[in-house]
Amino acid sequence: MLELRDVAVDYGDVRALWGASLTVEKGSIVALVGANGAGKSTTLKAISRVVPLSGGTIHFEGEPIHTLASHEVVARGVVHVPEGRRLFPKMTVAENLLVGSHLPGARRLRAEALERVYTLFPKLKERAQQLAGTLSGGEQQMVAIGRGLMAQPKVLMLDEPSLGLAPIIVKEVFAIVRRLRDEGITVLLVEQNTAQSLAIADQAYVMENGRITLSGTGPELLENEHVKRAYLGA
Repeated sequence: MLELRDVAVDYGDVRALWGASLTVEKGSIVALVGANGAGKSTTLKAISRVVPLSGGTIHFEGEPIHTLASHEVVARGVVHVPEGRRLFPKMTVAENLLVGSHLPGARRLRAEALERVYTLFPKLKERAQQLAGTLSGGEQQMVAIGRGLMAQPKVLMLDEPSLGLAPIIVKEVFAIVRRLRDEGITVLLVEQNTAQSLAIADQAYVMENGRITLSGTGPELLENEHVKRAYLGA
């Protein structure tokens, strides 16, 4: 469904990605794990066309998207929920969600999508008129994911959705990711929480210093000795 081949990204004179290649199959959760600064977020930014490619190609459903503008990538169904939530704190929960349905295709399905988000996140319906900046961290992450869902994604890219959250909320976030997959949304998950990411991943990749160094199913990488030593404290 989504395929990166030999993708390179430079920030000035510094190369952040070195020939990264990965495949995301339809209906799967694909985890991209690694240390902070490994290039995981840059990979998502390259897919969503926030940063330019220095080399390589990106295809979605067999068509090249590395030549498109960001809004065109979203219109195709590739939606990026960035690290740090990036909400509008002085806008209400409902207003933040509606921002996600700005493009014409999503706007036509706005009411249906909003009801879907409120079914997935009942707390957000209760807080629809509350300012987003007054929510807890977990609730803000729900708004960020919900805003992404409002764009009618075929692939939802989540960048560090568990970052800074209490352990009980982290479990809830990962349960939501599984539910999204079960409802037919393909998920590309970037996480430093390696153990929980691999536990729910159908396919996974390890990124180190801008390079994909390992790949396999989630269970396979959980049993990999290098992964255990480097990321699981074993």
